[in-house]
Amino acid sequence: MSGPVRVQIEDIFWSVFLLLVAPAIGSFLGVLLDRLPRSEDVMGKRSSCRTCHAKLGPLDLIPILSFIALRGKCRYCHSALAGWHLYLEIAALGLAFMAVSAGGDPFEIWLNALFLWVLLGLLTADVLWFRLPDTLNIALAVVTAVMAAQHGQIGLISALAGAAVGSGSFMALRIGYQALRGREGLGMGDVKLMVGLGAFAGPFDVPVLLLMASLGALAAGLVVHLRARAQGAWATRRLPFGAALCCAAIVIWVFRHLTAI
Repeated sequence: MSGPVRVQIEDIFWSVFLLLVAPAIGSFLGVLLDRLPRSEDVMGKRSSCRTCHAKLGPLDLIPILSFIALRGKCRYCHSALAGWHLYLEIAALGLAFMAVSAGGDPFEIWLNALFLWVLLGLLTADVLWFRLPDTLNIALAVVTAVMAAQHGQIGLISALAGAAVGSGSFMALRIGYQALRGREGLGMGDVKLMVGLGAFAGPFDVPVLLLMASLGALAAGLVVHLRARAQGAWATRRLPFGAALCCAAIVIWVFRHLTAI
């Protein structure tokens, strides 16, 4: 078998393998996001039903298929399962397809998929719990550092500058808001998130990232306000700005790869 043909077959193999494991990654993210806020063991503890505490077997844990086969209910007590677990598995598969479609060698494709999966975990955690776990923030910083290293010294310098601009501006905003209003308006999780997102965006695209996230958050806030007003209530719900930042980063990632085609 000639060299180019063998390389092409290997590339196809790793792309297909990525798509096959993607739902399992989504399932793992679901476990991570379910247990971290409760300070539970992520790796050692067996999966079990939150309602009846029955231990789940292999047939209960097949990504996507088990949820569909069980019709979204526990096999043992028939209580409803949280639908966001299924959505995570489907979303992880969709993001993997995006990474494969963006092209590149197997390492680049897997690195892009990992970046998108970490963003998925962070935005879901912020939507569900208004928390941005340190574990995922650290993972994002590491992945973006590796991505920057692919572009040599210039990429690393840009990543460091972006991380400094992003996290530094958010820290200044956090301190300033607390001094003016006497209460916390921006969590440290958002400051830590901007280390990785700033490294990804670079110093010149950090303002674009913030503008897109702000417009998205304002649109979401307007929808929440209008829904509350239609029900004769006043909307006082906090908005997960970290989730808006992650969505903006995904849009920038898509735009960069579209313009590279």
